[in-house]
Amino acid sequence: MTPFSPIELWLMAFVTLAIFSFLYKDNPVYRLVESIFAGLSAGYYFGLVWDTVLMQQVVDPIKTDSSNLYLIIPALLGILLFSRLTQKWSYLSRVPLAFVIGSTSGIFITSRLQGLVLPQIRTTFMPQNVPGGSTDPWMIVVLSTIVVVGVIATLVYFYFSHEHKGVIGWTARLGIWFIMISFGAHFGYTVMGRVSLLIGRVQFLVEDWIGSFTG
Repeated sequence: MTPFSPIELWLMAFVTLAIFSFLYKDNPVYRLVESIFAGLSAGYYFGLVWDTVLMQQVVDPIKTDSSNLYLIIPALLGILLFSRLTQKWSYLSRVPLAFVIGSTSGIFITSRLQGLVLPQIRTTFMPQNVPGGSTDPWMIVVLSTIVVVGVIATLVYFYFSHEHKGVIGWTARLGIWFIMISFGAHFGYTVMGRVSLLIGRVQFLVEDWIGSFTG
């Protein structure tokens, strides 16, 4: 039994079919639903920022303790970002943007280095897990060698201080193969994710919407 009311069921089916109608050609119904989705997303994001940022991190702390009045400063910097909407005062937005870019760069450089770069370097030179759980030492050596060679070849491809000739050229070309294999794997995962969304919507249409006529 479907958990949706008849109105909700028909509305969801209409929206889903309107989105699918783009597979035939661009049409007013698709553009209408697209605009509704964009508007709802913008409204939801605005409400989310208003509640979780402005109210919870600025207004409520100031109401609770007057010593938090310093929070007005970052709030004013955030308001200055909207000065880009006017040509006369748009230069004021450079001040908060400088703070955002500087602080974000400092935080992300450290976090990426500690959480992504160094762990990947360490993992690259550790024995790799063979798919299927095999403990054959030769398989582990072969797989670990492929990973190390692939990482080095990929890094050489992005080494532009020397012309890609001779050994460096051959290594860079090998790096291109590893890069394309990686891109292909990521693209495959992306396609699988989109297909799962498609299956979910088709399943809704068949089981919930059409099933409501026979159930």
